[in-house]
Formats: sequence, C-alpha cells, structure tokens
Amino acid sequence: MILELHHIQLAMPEGREQDARAFYSGVLGLREVDKPEELRARGGVWFEGASIKLHLGVETPFSPARKAHPAFRVADLNRAMALLQANGLAFRPDVDLPGIRRIYVDDPFGNRIELVELV
Repeated sequence: MILELHHIQLAMPEGREQDARAFYSGVLGLREVDKPEELRARGGVWFEGASIKLHLGVETPFSPARKAHPAFRVADLNRAMALLQANGLAFRPDVDLPGIRRIYVDDPFGNRIELVELV
C-alpha cells in the first residue's frame, strides 16, 4: 500500500518563519520551496534536500516534538558537529548503534532533530 515517504511535517510557532529559514536552510543546507498558493495564508515554510521534503506548519498552541523526530543522514557527522558549533548550536551525542553514529540537536522551536552517519 505505502510506496514511499512523501514528506515530514513538524510544527512551529506562528510568525517564526525567518528562524526556520536560518536553521533549516542556513545551517542544515535545505533549500526553501514555495508552498502551494492555497496553503500560504496558514504560515509555515517548506524545505527540500536531495531526497527530503520537510514541511513546517504553524500550530497554535505550539508544543515542540521532544521525543518524536526525523533522523537525517549526513555524510560526515564530525563536520556536521563543527558546523553546529560554529553556528552556536548545542547538540547532544547519544549511544551509537551498530553501523550508526548519531547526535541530537533542537531546531529553533525545540523540535528534536537527529543527525546520523552510517559507518
């Protein structure tokens, strides 16, 4: 029945689109894409990467996803950690799993984001 993952949606507070752009484009390197005209008045912002579609939608009242999270694969976790540090962003290492090194970082809204490197 299910063919593939189409997109991931995370919640964000109203009026914080610039913060989303700074983090998801400026730090993580995803590119912003236009939302369909029918959805623009709702706020939020959409991003894409090589095989990723990430939608951030306004939720009121807002509550960050502290446990549920997307995990994005990176080519070099050490480089990702250095980039996060250079941008003043704290991250949390976690127990590595067989074949996976990983860390967690919070987006500007407190949503948990996992970055993984396959080793």
